[in-house]
Amino acid sequence: MYEFNPGDAMRFARWYGARTRQIGDELRFAECPYCKGRGHDKDTFSINLNTGQFKCLRAGCGVTGNMLTLSRDFDFSLGNEVDEYYRPKKQYRSFKTPAEPIKPKEPAVAYLESRGISAAVAEQYEITTLEKQQNILVFPFYDETGKLRFIKYRKTDFDKAKDKNKEWCEKDCRPILFGMKQCNDKFDRLILTEGQLDSLSVATAGIENAVSVPSGAKGFTWVPYCYNWVSKFEEIIVFGDFEKNHITLLEEVARRFPCRIKHVREADYRNCKDANEMLQKYGTECIRHAVENAVYLPVNHVLPLSEVENVNIYELEKVKSGISELDKMLYGGLPFGMVCVIAGKRGDGKSTLASQIIARVIDQGYAAFTYSGELPNYLYKSWFDFQVAGRHHIVENQTEYGTVNRFITNANQELINAWYQEKAFIYDNRIVENDEKEDLLKSIERSIQQYGVRVVLIDNLMTAMYIDEQRGSDRYEQQGQFVRNLTKLAIKYNCLILLLAHQRKNGYSTDINDEVSGSGDITNLAGLTIGYNRGNSDEIGKSMSADQRKLIVAKNRLFGKINLNGIILDYDERSKRIYGTGDNLDYQYGWDKSDGFYSVDIDESDECPFK
Repeated sequence: MYEFNPGDAMRFARWYGARTRQIGDELRFAECPYCKGRGHDKDTFSINLNTGQFKCLRAGCGVTGNMLTLSRDFDFSLGNEVDEYYRPKKQYRSFKTPAEPIKPKEPAVAYLESRGISAAVAEQYEITTLEKQQNILVFPFYDETGKLRFIKYRKTDFDKAKDKNKEWCEKDCRPILFGMKQCNDKFDRLILTEGQLDSLSVATAGIENAVSVPSGAKGFTWVPYCYNWVSKFEEIIVFGDFEKNHITLLEEVARRFPCRIKHVREADYRNCKDANEMLQKYGTECIRHAVENAVYLPVNHVLPLSEVENVNIYELEKVKSGISELDKMLYGGLPFGMVCVIAGKRGDGKSTLASQIIARVIDQGYAAFTYSGELPNYLYKSWFDFQVAGRHHIVENQTEYGTVNRFITNANQELINAWYQEKAFIYDNRIVENDEKEDLLKSIERSIQQYGVRVVLIDNLMTAMYIDEQRGSDRYEQQGQFVRNLTKLAIKYNCLILLLAHQRKNGYSTDINDEVSGSGDITNLAGLTIGYNRGNSDEIGKSMSADQRKLIVAKNRLFGKINLNGIILDYDERSKRIYGTGDNLDYQYGWDKSDGFYSVDIDESDECPFK
């Protein structure tokens, strides 16, 4: 729950750009953010610094509220957790929760019994069928408070030749785990399966706290909405599908949740794919044995060297940067599991290059987290959106001052926002904490766990550090420790961390690794060091124009291959895009494409759709 802090009122004033003065326990604004004083009334708006309540004294306005109201009305952040609780990033539909438990229809019971699932479990989990299409099962997903949040359907007579989908869900449902309502409040053990029939099979075996994911093994959109609840459990037993010697869900669950993690032993699947197949072939005792015989994941960092897998480093997972010559040099792109330092002088465009890489990251399906220490969040977003839109989706108008005004249409902006809604996250750099360094690292790790972030951009090192200037503190030592912590995160979660750092103003070395301002540990700990800046005075006018930049790979720990001659890159002012030889300046990102998820519409009423 949010507790008012006077600093939030001050931050809002700075963020809004208001002229203020403090009178007693009130923060007075020169003009009201809502009515603007109608152009003549001044000092009518104030925030009480004791309670956080605000009001406008103009009779024609009279607006009142608190900091949560300002956060909602002006898209002002009060912190990630407060925003997620009071102002969710995505609006989901509300369903009217049935007043009485849903009674299963006979076709539903008959089908489930044919799959080995008992009628008692069908009733406990309120499984039924549509009234007019009794070959379609209905799975109601209730949260831990008993509210209906998600509704999924499954055809019992699915025919690949005729039917488009075997399973689908209601449009705009909040994704949660199936079976949360039916769990007890001991929070001792949670059994997590992939399919609803699998969790019902576990329940049929008399095992409590069996839940299943809403949209398959690769769909983890439910994590932000179930994270706190799942994290209460002492341990999670992953009973995913066993396919190709791999247990689904296991790696992602272990990476994202702090609970003790167990999994069903491979041998206990008995050559079956999932829990429901095991139930049908071998009965409830097989299910109980599999759960009770589950094993812990091995202790991290401790294993015999002989068991270390042989890996072809050229086939490691990578993310394409969008600069084709760089990707070719790195055998497919920027590798995960390391820190990549991008160094350059102020104003040379390293932030622009980094944000364009983040756009490519999202286009490849990865989630990204950005810390922008030098730009307000809205300015970073504006620059980023221009790169995502591309020059042919940017409108230009001449202003009365003879300059060009560029913008993205509202319709395209909505598509862009929807495209990266659950893939792009940004640290609220307006928050000033006593120890921002620690807070930033915690926010990064929490985002990796909760949102599945794979690529992190920190722009830039010095603002991210927020180093305490106390007597006796060692700036370089703290810089080194900060980069070491980033390296640990990159290795622990197999993430790529892009770290922007300034070059020394008057560096005379030809080695970018030596020219990075600050501790030598910055580039020593990096797996990849890239320089991005203007060429030297001899190159400009000869091999390079004044508008071009040179990208140098100064360190490449994974492959050893470097390029000190540099890759010459151009810049398009309209779209803010950087490109080189072989790159497509008009590359179209996926914001105007369907994600392929099949959903259905029902009436706008809040009634339960299958009653």
